[in-house]
Formats: sequence, structure tokens, C-alpha cells
Amino acid sequence: MPTITFSSPLHKDKTVYAVAGSHRQTILELAKEHHIPIDFGCGNGECGTCLVKVWRIDTQTPPLANPLTEREVRVLKELGKITQTEIDRMALDDIAPNEWRLACQMVIRDEDLLIEYPSR
Repeated sequence: MPTITFSSPLHKDKTVYAVAGSHRQTILELAKEHHIPIDFGCGNGECGTCLVKVWRIDTQTPPLANPLTEREVRVLKELGKITQTEIDRMALDDIAPNEWRLACQMVIRDEDLLIEYPSR
């Protein structure tokens, strides 16, 4: 089971277990299930409210996270969190080019993660 640690400057860090192999549960769904206050608006990748930083704990193995969705690419570009060069590189490498993700779009895989989220 992967462990996911949620970290925020205004809340105590919380580590939870994700269901290994579900390949459907998003960071936002896991956060809501464990009462972790990640802000979100639409929940479908359109608004960018659920912007988080995702850090892999084991950097020695290839990343397992799903590539950015088209909506996620558009929103991250609008927010200035991804460049066209990074988008082009992602198309070749098939992996996320940086740590920024939308919690409602990133599906949790079988890897331990640190999720940094802002809080109000």
C-alpha cells in the first residue's frame, strides 16, 4: 500500500494509506476521505483551485503517476506552472515534467508521495 503524506503550512502533516492498485482514486478523493482540507472548486480539472505540489519519495524508481490530462495541461499553463517546453517534453517522455498537479486529476498509483497543499 502506498503511503501518501499531506503537508500544509497551516495544518499538521497527515500520512494515510492509499488503496494499492485502484488506479482510479485521485489525490482529491483520498484527501476528502481522510478529512484533509485541500481547497477545490469544480472537481473536474477546469478551475485550478486544487493545485498541489507532488513529490515522489523514492526517486530511484521510474514515476508511476498518470500523465497530465489535457484539462490539467491547459489549467497549469494558464496558472504559469508549466511551460510549452515542458509540455512538449511531456509528450515525448509520457511523464509529468514538474511537481505541479491538480489534485482532482492525479490518480494515485503504487508509489509513496508527499503532497504539499496550500490552506486558508
